[in-house]
Amino acid sequence: MTRRSPMSLQRIAYEVREVCNGVELAALEAAIARTGLSAGATAIDIGTGNATVAIQLARRFGLTVDAVELDPVMAELARSRIEAADAEHKVSLTVARAADMLARTEPVDLIVALGTTDVSGEGRPTPEAGFMALRRKLKPGGWLLWGDVVWLAEPPAPLRQITEVTNQYTNDAGWRAAATAAGFEVVEGRISPQDVYDAYARDSVAILFNADRVQAIMEFGRDYIGFGLYLLRNPA
Repeated sequence: MTRRSPMSLQRIAYEVREVCNGVELAALEAAIARTGLSAGATAIDIGTGNATVAIQLARRFGLTVDAVELDPVMAELARSRIEAADAEHKVSLTVARAADMLARTEPVDLIVALGTTDVSGEGRPTPEAGFMALRRKLKPGGWLLWGDVVWLAEPPAPLRQITEVTNQYTNDAGWRAAATAAGFEVVEGRISPQDVYDAYARDSVAILFNADRVQAIMEFGRDYIGFGLYLLRNPA
């Protein structure tokens, strides 16, 4: 019997999900609509996953999108979705680390960063460092749509340790404070409904990618972990 690799299992799981994070597409679209960006504005979608968000940025809002994905298997899925949507003229795909791609990119009008890893290139960035790295790549008056883990309550130390292997997280007030400290204006913030995050958590366990760690986080972290979505503006 052929054994599937963890990355192949990840692709299978994310092929059936609309968004590869604990948030609904409708919430993302509502936030992007608030930016008032017009057709032809430029955007970066970091960690594009199955490319649903990048395609919607192009198709619904008329944006020109640079999508970046580190995982080559997921990038293959993203590329197939972009081609199927006939969106190649609006969405380009780069297989790279987010920090490397950002280093060679000119500032844009919008960055979407959902559940990203190490956007600052320093290995395990603080919330402030992540926001500062992204703000440097936004035009004056540009926008950041940021979504990531939110601590709903102070977690036990072992849960924090295994969850924060790649990034440091904080609670809702902490994300807002970090964004403000990095120079952003917090326009909107919301926590995903628990059933939305639970559905994502179930799919994440099914992926079996870093299976033991993921299962521990999802099983023992339900009362502590949520997903926050923040629309931030870089002042003009």
